[in-house]
Amino acid sequence: MTVTSKSVSTRLLNSSARHSYDPDVDVDWDLPFEPDKWFMAPQRMSLFGTPMWESLSEDQRIELSRHEVASIVHMGWWFEVLLMQGLLREIYQSDPRSARTQYALTEIGDETRHSTMFGRVLAKGDLPRYGPPRQLQRVGTLFNLVIRGASLYAGALLVEETQDRWQREIMHDERIQPLTRMVARIHVTEEARHVTFARDELARVMPTMSRAERTWHQAIAAQMAIVSMRCLVHPRVYASVGLDPREAHEVAVNNPHYRASIAWTGEKVMPFLMEQGLVAKPHLGIWQKSFLLPQPPKGKVSTTS
Repeated sequence: MTVTSKSVSTRLLNSSARHSYDPDVDVDWDLPFEPDKWFMAPQRMSLFGTPMWESLSEDQRIELSRHEVASIVHMGWWFEVLLMQGLLREIYQSDPRSARTQYALTEIGDETRHSTMFGRVLAKGDLPRYGPPRQLQRVGTLFNLVIRGASLYAGALLVEETQDRWQREIMHDERIQPLTRMVARIHVTEEARHVTFARDELARVMPTMSRAERTWHQAIAAQMAIVSMRCLVHPRVYASVGLDPREAHEVAVNNPHYRASIAWTGEKVMPFLMEQGLVAKPHLGIWQKSFLLPQPPKGKVSTTS
């Protein structure tokens, strides 16, 4: 471990001791949902700006926001479970005396509380179990075998930094449900430490890798980008307001407003991943399909060759 990493881990341990939350205590779970308030910012929703969006009433749009948040929260829950498994594998043979090991365990503790908090949000709203598509759940078992080191921390950043951007907007938006804003505030505060740790770990391990290892992690990072961004909103959410799931999903995927929102969530993390050498030319097409990078101009030679 470098001196820098030890210093960062020690600082994060001290911050965790001073600024951590217990959602069982710090969230008012008796707070009712308000019928005229959104569950997420409407301009970030997948259908915003489309004729299909215009066809919905205000009540339908608010109801759709409830279901879109449920899908995003369930995907966040799933990714956090994968992250916890990865962190446990990372420290399996590490020194329990080190600040790095102790902070990794502290982060796992944070994530277990977050996952419980997300589960309680879904249960309180009596929402369906959306989560990842069935085929992605199967692939998730393979991810546990291949995601390690650089790709583990890149995956953590892809999920945590994009969700952080989204939640920071939520927590300051008075149009949104107070309970949703409360949960977002807790998550943002604690995830800021997780982002710092992942960035430090990624910067530490990237220079130590061989060319073959770097190529491997570049490929895995690109796949995680498209999975994490394109599976946020399950097609079944659209049935909640009487829309055909396949048709609405197609509209969402091709919606320039939605694509721009995903790119917006990645504005902080993408330059860092590029700087660390994880966004490679052979995989640019995958990154572009994740919507985290702009699409190539029409008529240009494909960058995926």
